[in-house]
Amino acid sequence: MALLDITIIPLDGRDSGFSPFVAGLQELLAQSACSYRLHDMGTTVEGSASELFRLAALLHEHAFGPGVQRVYTVMKIDDRRDRTVHLGDKTASVQARSAGA
Repeated sequence: MALLDITIIPLDGRDSGFSPFVAGLQELLAQSACSYRLHDMGTTVEGSASELFRLAALLHEHAFGPGVQRVYTVMKIDDRRDRTVHLGDKTASVQARSAGA
């Protein structure tokens, strides 16, 4: 199981926020078989590495909506083969260690 952290920004010169755009991406994520969690600076998605790469390509292409000629996508993938990881595991591990300190 792997985790993908992804941020997609359409560079179309908009003056307003990105909430409607991000909501559209969240709809695509909801249609996928992957679990995901929106956070303030992007979205983290859980799935196999091959699923995550396909999903990242789908989300990136979706950003090329009307009037968009340039899209900036940042992604990080943590693909563990030694054990199963899920959304929230890393945060829970840090919180457990912080609580005991």
